[in-house]
Amino acid sequence: MNEDVHQLHRHYREGIFAAISVGFLFILIGMIFVTRPALYDGLRSFFNPNSWTNKTVGNTTITVPVPKDPGAHVEVYGAVSEFCLAWGVFQVLILGFRFIADSPRRMKARTISSVVFWFGAAYLTNAYLNANATTTNNAWFIFWAALVVLIGITLIVRAVALALFR
Repeated sequence: MNEDVHQLHRHYREGIFAAISVGFLFILIGMIFVTRPALYDGLRSFFNPNSWTNKTVGNTTITVPVPKDPGAHVEVYGAVSEFCLAWGVFQVLILGFRFIADSPRRMKARTISSVVFWFGAAYLTNAYLNANATTTNNAWFIFWAALVVLIGITLIVRAVALALFR
C-alpha cells in the first residue's frame, strides 16, 4: 500500500514538471515574439517557398533544400538561438527540481541530455548561422551536420547518466 502511495506521488510530481514545462514553453515563445517585433516578418520570409532552392551536398548526388540567401534570415536565427539558450537554462532548473523531488533516474538522465542538447544547439546556431549576415550555404550544411553530431552526443550523455544513476 505504501509503495502505491509513493508511486502515485511520484507520478503526480512528474505531471507537475510537465505542466510547468508546457507553461514555460508558451511564455518563452511569447516573450521571444514580444522582444523581437521583426520576427513575424522574418519567419514569413524564411518559410516563403520562393526563398528556397535545392543544392547538392558536397561531392554527393544528395540534393537538399537550402535558403537562397542563408544570411538574410538573421532575425530567425537569433530567435532560435535565444530560444535554445533560455530552454537550456530552464532544463537546468528542472534538473535541480528533479533531484530535489527524487525523480526516476530515466527522467534525470533525459533532462541532463536535454541540457546538453539545448546549450549545444544554441552554440551551433550562434557559431554557424547567427555569426553575421554573411552566412553561406556551406555554413548551413555544417550547422545541420553538427546538429546531427550533437544528437549523437546527447544520446551518449543520456546512456552515461543512466549508468551513473544505477
